[in-house]
Amino acid sequence: MNIGVLDYKVGNVANVMRCLNFIDSTNHVALANASNIKSFDKLILPGVGAFKKAMDNLVKANLLDLVLEYAKSGKYMLGICLGAQILFEKGHEFGEHEGLGLLKGEVRSFKSLDSFKTGKIKVPHIGWNNSHKATNSPLLHDLKDEFYLYFDHGFYMDCDKSALLATCEYGVSFASVVGKDNIFGIQPHPEKSHNSGIQILKNFLNLK
Repeated sequence: MNIGVLDYKVGNVANVMRCLNFIDSTNHVALANASNIKSFDKLILPGVGAFKKAMDNLVKANLLDLVLEYAKSGKYMLGICLGAQILFEKGHEFGEHEGLGLLKGEVRSFKSLDSFKTGKIKVPHIGWNNSHKATNSPLLHDLKDEFYLYFDHGFYMDCDKSALLATCEYGVSFASVVGKDNIFGIQPHPEKSHNSGIQILKNFLNLK
C-alpha cells in the first residue's frame, strides 16, 4: 500500500513518516505533492501553525484542487492537528478563513469562550488529556471508551454531530477525533501519543 504524507510546508512530516514506517514497514510511505498525490492509496495531512497559512500553502503549491479531488475519489484521508482543522468549513484564526469544507463545522479559539476569559485555564491546551468515544468507528478500533492522547493547540474543532467520533474536555467539550465517509481528522498528535496514537494510525492504515 502506498501512503502519502502531504508536504505543504506546515509541519514536521518526518515524524509522521517515521511513525508510519515503525507501525508497518511493508507500506510504502512517501511525501505527496502536486506531481504524485493521485498515486497514493491513502493520504495524510499533518500540520502545525495557523489555519490561513495552511490554506494559503495549499494554493501556492497547486494542491488545493488536487486535495479536494482526492477526497471526492473515495480514498481515505487523515488530517492531523492543523491538518484536521482545515478539513472543516471555516477557521477563526486571525480573521475568518475558508477551509476545505470536507466536514461540517468550524474551528474556533479557546480564548473566545467565557470560561477562558478569566485566565484560569491556560491557552494553548498542551499535554496529555482524556478522550471519550462518541461512537464506534473503525478509526478507534481496539481503544477503550476513554483513552489518552497528547494535545498542543489553541483552537478547537466545533464539529457537527454527524462527524463526531471522540470528544475531549478542556474548559469546553470539543471534538478530538472526527470523521465521515472517507475523511478523518485527529486534533492531538498521534505520533506523540504512544500506544493510543499508534493504534489510531494503525487503524487508519487498515481501513478498507
